[in-house]
Amino acid sequence: MIKFPLVLLFTAMTALFWGVYGILLHRGTDLLAHSSLRAFVGVGIAYFLIAVLVPAIWLSSKPEKGHWSVMGVLLSLLAGTVGALGALGVTLAVSFKGNPIYLMPIVFGSAPVINTLVTAGINKSFSQMKPLFLVGLLLVALGAVGVLINKPAPTRAVAVQQAEVEESPSAEKHVEAKSEAVNPFAIGASIVLAVVCWGAYGPVLHVGQTKMGGSRLRPFCCVGIAYFIIAVAVPVLILMAAPSGINMSWGDLIPGMMWSIFAGAAGALGALGIILAFNYGGKPVFVMPLVFGFAPVINTFVSMIVGGTLGKITPMFIGSLLLGIAGAVTVLVFAPKTKPHGKPADLPHGSAGAPAVEPKA
Repeated sequence: MIKFPLVLLFTAMTALFWGVYGILLHRGTDLLAHSSLRAFVGVGIAYFLIAVLVPAIWLSSKPEKGHWSVMGVLLSLLAGTVGALGALGVTLAVSFKGNPIYLMPIVFGSAPVINTLVTAGINKSFSQMKPLFLVGLLLVALGAVGVLINKPAPTRAVAVQQAEVEESPSAEKHVEAKSEAVNPFAIGASIVLAVVCWGAYGPVLHVGQTKMGGSRLRPFCCVGIAYFIIAVAVPVLILMAAPSGINMSWGDLIPGMMWSIFAGAAGALGALGIILAFNYGGKPVFVMPLVFGFAPVINTFVSMIVGGTLGKITPMFIGSLLLGIAGAVTVLVFAPKTKPHGKPADLPHGSAGAPAVEPKA
């Protein structure tokens, strides 16, 4: 049975942690001499500690509802893989000189659409989508995009100070807009990678969790393993094979790695929030649009607090925020009822380890 207060609580938890993820990762990347791969390694380390080590210790000492299944493990690993690849897509888009002013609005505005299409395809629920639900989905996306676009820019003094912190050779020059060669195809491909992967993350994870009987920690552990492989093992091999040429002492590495690990911790806790929201009856068709709608709002508010621009909020910013809230309410009210993925037959219903059966539509 769905427990809306808990679903909303854990959805908000994910939006909060994923909202601060980018800010923490950006700080870590700056301190690591703008090495995206090294910062990505910090993210993977955090996922391993929080999403693999802790769940493994817990499961070895205390029983949890649900069970391991081959399909559940594969789908949860796939969910972690697409989640990590989505983060990699954003990182690559930025490294190819993609401007965050349009990059993040496109990602956060398009990912909910992919999420809805994938969810409807898995559950065969296209016919259950009411027009007002689609309107709400559009309002959430427009609200998120509007908040990002209308975010007050930091003052020139603050921008210069941030450039000095990043140890730029010339702070003033760093602030000035520079015409740099960009690769539109590479940026576009990276954005598509992020949108498709992040859009598919929630639905795939939900099915994987269902295949493991509604377990919380088992799919979380699989997500952590996938992140560790993609965000630690692969980058380390790349850095060993092709050194970046950046020479940093351990004393210089530690601060940047710590900020990157904090970012990974925020990402992992956000992933746990999604699993818990699903566990209490939330469905990807409305949980993920709410996350993608409000994570950028959290990101924007935190950025404004850090940049000292909270007092420069414009009417367009407030209007975009209200638009997103109205869309979120509409999405919740008119969300289609999804069908259960089927009751596994390997455990009798009602037994201690039997999977939880989703309520009928």
